[in-house]
Amino acid sequence: MVDTVNSLATRLHEVLVALLTSGPAAVGTAGLHDVIARATALGPDGGWLVAAGHGSLGELACLNGQADQAILHLDAAVAAGFNDCVALHTAPMRPLHHDPRFRSLYERMRITPADLDEFFWLHQEMQIMVRDAQQATVDNIGRLDTGVSLLPQAPLPTREPNTLGVLITRIDLAATQSALQQAAVKAEFQRSSGNTSLSLIDDSWDYDRARRDAWYADDVDTRRQQAAEARAFVERPGADTTLMPCPPLGSITYPG
Repeated sequence: MVDTVNSLATRLHEVLVALLTSGPAAVGTAGLHDVIARATALGPDGGWLVAAGHGSLGELACLNGQADQAILHLDAAVAAGFNDCVALHTAPMRPLHHDPRFRSLYERMRITPADLDEFFWLHQEMQIMVRDAQQATVDNIGRLDTGVSLLPQAPLPTREPNTLGVLITRIDLAATQSALQQAAVKAEFQRSSGNTSLSLIDDSWDYDRARRDAWYADDVDTRRQQAAEARAFVERPGADTTLMPCPPLGSITYPG
């Protein structure tokens, strides 16, 4: 099968989901290196996927305390079009801020205010998804019904970005959504099947409470779905699309 930008974007999504669900120690980094190699073969069209692969490798290296490797990959990512200055203000990245090599690669990035708005939204949505998943886990403790609650997702932005680096963070968000939803569905099916088995062998099973739990869960699911839909990204009217340097390093507060 011949690689295309779309097929490699799908492959990158799969690799990131595997990293998020199983962890780097179990998955390794071969998948990211494979995406980089295959995207490089596509020429300029695959540049942003090369940037995505190096950006992810840089993040993993940073998390492992490998500053030199992190800067090496982040430098390659920026050279290929990475410009998510918001991502470079996460807690794991802050120790690199005083490194002249990091400051140099950061200062090379360019962005438009319109794209910066979306970067903030994408990262904010990742944080909201994590909190929603944690809250759903708490809410589902002790439920006696056999329904399965999904984890609603806000729709991904569909605007035409001014810089292709935005596409990288869209995949990051999509991968986060997929990983969290897969974990939620797995836990829900385990709870549901467990309740089904217990209700068949336990003569004292509280069916009235199970029905109440189902009604309450349906109501919560509806409200979560409405909230997710309401969070859809809306571009600011007249947002500037002029390419300019990123905000000064250290001036961005990561969404929380």
